[in-house]
Amino acid sequence: MGQPVASRGRPATPTLGKAMLNKYARAFFTRVLTPFAAFLIRRGVSPDTVTLIGTAGVVAGALVFYPMGEFFWGTVVITLFVFSDLVDGNMARQLGRSSRWGAFLDSTLDRVADGAIFGGFILWYAGGGDDLVLCAVSIFCLASGQVVSYTKARGESIGLPVAVNGLVERAERLVISLVAAGFAGMHKFGVPGIQYLLPVALWIVAVGSLVTLIQRVVTVRRESAEAEAAAAAPENASHGSEAAK
Repeated sequence: MGQPVASRGRPATPTLGKAMLNKYARAFFTRVLTPFAAFLIRRGVSPDTVTLIGTAGVVAGALVFYPMGEFFWGTVVITLFVFSDLVDGNMARQLGRSSRWGAFLDSTLDRVADGAIFGGFILWYAGGGDDLVLCAVSIFCLASGQVVSYTKARGESIGLPVAVNGLVERAERLVISLVAAGFAGMHKFGVPGIQYLLPVALWIVAVGSLVTLIQRVVTVRRESAEAEAAAAAPENASHGSEAAK
């Protein structure tokens, strides 16, 4: 959620499927939501307000429904508010207000939303779900997701490109978890065996996040060594020139 800004982008090498999904699905929903975004602008609503409301809706959907085991309805509520990501961005473009503040707010509230979603899973498995193993897996998903994001941000803050996306990034974590949760919730409508989708999804996210974390740490280690070697090269050359005199 949040306003797009030029400095917000990061290098990526999307697959054909991801590129097509982004090109067509996002473009479709952008066209559909543009009139609504224009309506909000006319009513004096700011993109930041939409970002905050969208995050509040996601948090409420996750922390109200998921701890009760209402995964279907919780996912429906979360999905509805996730569309604020397109609405506030659309509003920012119409207003010409792309900014560093918008990118910062967007990124910060994304972490809040992620924490609420996996926090909802944790509360369920620690309570009514009565499964301490899956509770621990959910905790790992929450923590590893935050650390994966941190490694990218921290590496870039010290001047490294961190030129790797990794196996499971935020979009994949959320899509896998939310789709599985939504289908798992259909167990209450009489669909047999489908409740096992969520545990499987959480294990996939946990393993994928661990692999991604390792990929990013290894990349930062390599890029750091390369940067230090490049910085030392001119100094070594200078010393060699002086020794030759």
